[in-house]
Amino acid sequence: MSRLLSRQHLAAVRRSAPFACVSRWLHTPSFATVSPQEVSGSSPAEVQNFVQGSWTASANWNWIVDPLNGDKFIKVAEVQGTEIKPFVESLSKCPKHGLHNPLKAPERYLMYGDISAKAAHMLGQPAVLDFFAKLIQRVSPKSYQQALAEVQVSQKFLENFCGDQVRFLARSFAVPGNHLGQRSNGYRWPYGPVAIITPFNFPLEIPLLQLMGALYMGNKPVLKVDSKVSIVMEQMIRLLHDCGLPAEDMDFINSDGAVMNKLLLEANPKMTLFTGSSRVAEKLAADLKGRVKLEDAGFDWKILGPDVQEVDYVAWVCDQDAYACSGQKCSAQSVLFMHKNWSSSGLLEKMKKLSERRKLEDLTIGPVLTVTTEAMIEHMNNLLKIRGSKVLFGGEPLANHSIPKIYGAMKPTAVFVPLEEILKSGNFELVTKEIFGPFQVVTEYSEDQLELVLEACERMNAHLTAAVVSNDPLFLQDVLGRSVNGTTYAGIRARTTGAPQNHWFGPAGDPRGAGIGTPEAIKLVWSCHREVIYDVGPVPESWALPSAT
Repeated sequence: MSRLLSRQHLAAVRRSAPFACVSRWLHTPSFATVSPQEVSGSSPAEVQNFVQGSWTASANWNWIVDPLNGDKFIKVAEVQGTEIKPFVESLSKCPKHGLHNPLKAPERYLMYGDISAKAAHMLGQPAVLDFFAKLIQRVSPKSYQQALAEVQVSQKFLENFCGDQVRFLARSFAVPGNHLGQRSNGYRWPYGPVAIITPFNFPLEIPLLQLMGALYMGNKPVLKVDSKVSIVMEQMIRLLHDCGLPAEDMDFINSDGAVMNKLLLEANPKMTLFTGSSRVAEKLAADLKGRVKLEDAGFDWKILGPDVQEVDYVAWVCDQDAYACSGQKCSAQSVLFMHKNWSSSGLLEKMKKLSERRKLEDLTIGPVLTVTTEAMIEHMNNLLKIRGSKVLFGGEPLANHSIPKIYGAMKPTAVFVPLEEILKSGNFELVTKEIFGPFQVVTEYSEDQLELVLEACERMNAHLTAAVVSNDPLFLQDVLGRSVNGTTYAGIRARTTGAPQNHWFGPAGDPRGAGIGTPEAIKLVWSCHREVIYDVGPVPESWALPSAT
């Protein structure tokens, strides 16, 4: 009976607004080799690799299961350890000085401005926006609005780097020398062969923005996206080829982690960008001898200041920060430090009601792709062993679904833990363990406990995003001046989530930290500084051979 209900439930999901493809669909884009509404167990899609200018398969096909019902619905050509030679050779063909740089093939900066303009135009077409939004939903289930926003941010990013904007990334400077004919010039220089590894939760935005940044600066990247969602970027690469991307400028590989690690060690890229878990990030940093940029885990905090206002709005932002995309954002609100003044405002009750609006039918809550239901329940039960802790809302698995057991299915959950208990040895590590799902910790502090809140923030290891929700300028100044998170929102409208194309997104406090989306991020991650000192003379007529020194 439950299986029958699950099938009926899935049919209802696909008939709902985000999946109402027949009525909304305009036409399949020319570059596409799949149709999102047709990808299913009975009509599986295939994902290929791209190397040395050609699409290729593999001797091994890895089946990806539908996160909504467990059916095998995509087969991915995963490269094996014995098949990496073409990828190693391809990277080896790129010199350390890159495919272009300020002193070599500068016309390619203009070429990439044109490619960006064409890709931005194509990605802005309603049919193409809809195509990618629905394809994202199929592999990383989230609401249509969340999926569409990801595509729109990607499109705006491409718009930002049209025309001359790519060459402006390589803007140089000159400093006068000590004598006539001498000057020093500073250049932004590519690394040459590079690698990009990105996760499942933003299948288009993260890999596309990092890929284009690498290409803009003159590098040749090999791109690996989590196989569960790599079909999205495979289709985007086909779009980019239609827009003029030279086939030899990049490679695209599907593989497991061990094979990718083997490729990195043999191909020896001069820089690797990794977005994902801290555990893998630290392994790569060691294996690659520090030649990495990292955007790893985020246990992200939000502090509500003493000035209570706009309670409905703050509650809504808290709900979005913690539970949009089922909490599967590296910027998701992990812990909420609530000033006691908010306790009587009804904030927690409003957050509870907002969380209860989320439902599987419209994917405002859905499968958790890296944490099982059992793991989330176990973590919650461990927190509940802490003195004074309690479940505020949620705390139960989703019901009446067909999400496979390898994934998680949990109601939006909040657990209250007293602040003093959080800071105790043994508790702190447990409370600040990142759960990449719809789960947050809530605590309360009084006026004289702000120091304890800031102590907790100081002791955390991941410093990606944060929010200070207050319009009190002295409170903001105090908290911002004693914290470090790389992307921090401040003010009564502050949030923890949001990686649009118009501001830096990345961690702080780590020299390996990577950014995404802005000119500063691209230059930091995908280029290094090179200084050329010109000294062309003339040699003074009065010059004479000096004494030995």
